[in-house]
Amino acid sequence: MSITKENTLAQPVGITLERYIMRKQAEFPFATGELSQLLRDLALAGKIVHRDVNRAGLADITGGMGTQNVQGENQKKLDMEAHIRFVRALKNGRETCAILSEEEAEIIHTDNDSGNYVVAMDPLDGSSNIDVNVSIGTLFSIYRRITPPGSKATAADFLQGGRRQVAAGYILYGSSTMFVYTTGHGVMGFTYEQSLGEFFLSHPDIRVPQDGTIFSCNEGYWFDYPDSIRTFLMDCKRKEYSGRYIGSLVADYHRNLFNGGIYLYPPTSKNPRGKLRLLYECYPLAMLIEQAGGQAVISATEAILDIVPTELHQRTPLFIGSTNMVRALVGAGETVPASGQLVASAG
Repeated sequence: MSITKENTLAQPVGITLERYIMRKQAEFPFATGELSQLLRDLALAGKIVHRDVNRAGLADITGGMGTQNVQGENQKKLDMEAHIRFVRALKNGRETCAILSEEEAEIIHTDNDSGNYVVAMDPLDGSSNIDVNVSIGTLFSIYRRITPPGSKATAADFLQGGRRQVAAGYILYGSSTMFVYTTGHGVMGFTYEQSLGEFFLSHPDIRVPQDGTIFSCNEGYWFDYPDSIRTFLMDCKRKEYSGRYIGSLVADYHRNLFNGGIYLYPPTSKNPRGKLRLLYECYPLAMLIEQAGGQAVISATEAILDIVPTELHQRTPLFIGSTNMVRALVGAGETVPASGQLVASAG
């Protein structure tokens, strides 16, 4: 049908997240719908947090709690607000038997021991930016449990390794709110339409450019970075690449995913094992970037998804983004193994 004055007001708005999930579920004859419902639960909590983020100043939920999380970081009011929203949505959804959150030291049991999935999450990444109206986000990683249904989930359900993720994604709260996820079959992006209360497919089959001209890191740690990192960054500057660093992992990652670039968080003397959390920050972003055609590594020989986890809140360095930029970094001298100790590259 051709577009005329009479029908321009009734153009299609696109496919909703819920309908997209249902269609994809129909492609798998043995699917039970549990994972689909779990993704919808996360999207629902994301809508609520979107509302909370947008009215934070009015609702007096900015500022600090006066407490610290398991990482020793000061908790913001909105951190705990998001934590409560996501935990509540996952408990009510009844598909999850346990949750691992950045805001809690121990596993959170949902009182649904028959649930087949566990979720590791950072309910609100970018806490330092909450009070200054800068983009922040939620990260999540989903596993099918390995302990018997009916029993209590244990740490083993969360320590399966990045390759065992069945789905992963993030929600970005910025100039628009986006839900980006993968189930191992490409990366899909959905934008929230507030007036309709729905996420609509806006970015199908996202692919990261193989090259980029953006580097993202905290250059305040310049003199604490390994020589190989400084050499790489100096080369970027000689090429007049753009230094872009927001300080919200999801926001920096999201920009580079679409525009091409590399995000770096090397080890430092203060954080010799790296600072970012492996299970609910690095694993989900690594799964997404690999599905989008990029790379996430800690050395020339070890991908993030191949790190064997040993702790629930384990930390790691991270180099992630466009394939050619990541390869230029880790192939340029020293490498960073999982321990965070620098060793000479084998070449």
